[in-house]
Amino acid sequence: MFDTHTLAIFIAAGAALVIAPGPNLIYVLTRSVSQGRRAGIVSSLGVETGTLVHITATAVGLSSLLAASELAFNVVKYVGAGYLIYLGIRALRDGDQLSLTPSPTTPHRTLPRVYRDGILVSIFNPKVALFFMAFLPQFINPAHGPVVAQVVQLGFIMVVMGLSMDLVYALGGGAIGGWLSRRPALASRQHYLVGGVYLSLGAATALSQRH
Repeated sequence: MFDTHTLAIFIAAGAALVIAPGPNLIYVLTRSVSQGRRAGIVSSLGVETGTLVHITATAVGLSSLLAASELAFNVVKYVGAGYLIYLGIRALRDGDQLSLTPSPTTPHRTLPRVYRDGILVSIFNPKVALFFMAFLPQFINPAHGPVVAQVVQLGFIMVVMGLSMDLVYALGGGAIGGWLSRRPALASRQHYLVGGVYLSLGAATALSQRH
């Protein structure tokens, strides 16, 4: 459906975009540092599940609502900002309960929450929706087949690239968490960094403007 030249340009542009740190990557990194590689991998799956939601919305045209309506954009923006701030407050409040490295005693019931949080962090980032609506159409050619099928194919490529980068952050964050676990003095304070990162992301999201 796509010629080699167009696909190569898309992959190069997409790779440059997924490398840039954003709420998804920072969420994966902080989860990995605070709870280990397993939580990082699960959070990676969560944020990319959220990305699939954005791609689906783009394919059926729902994302145009965010572009056309200031109110819709602001509602999603402030819900997302509030959720990031909630994660920051929870990290600060529950700092002593954070596990820095995976262990057999780590409750498996925490992983669904990690996955769910990843989905919500991704979904409630309106700029992700606007990005897909603005970026993907640049590579769509109605003459090459159904537009929805092309959006889904390009979106899938973005998910694969995004997941690959997420996993790099997950593994790196897990290594940092292991390093901290051997330094109790630092480990006992790492939740301040995690909480601060989430609070900063929440504030940045709340103050962001639609372009």
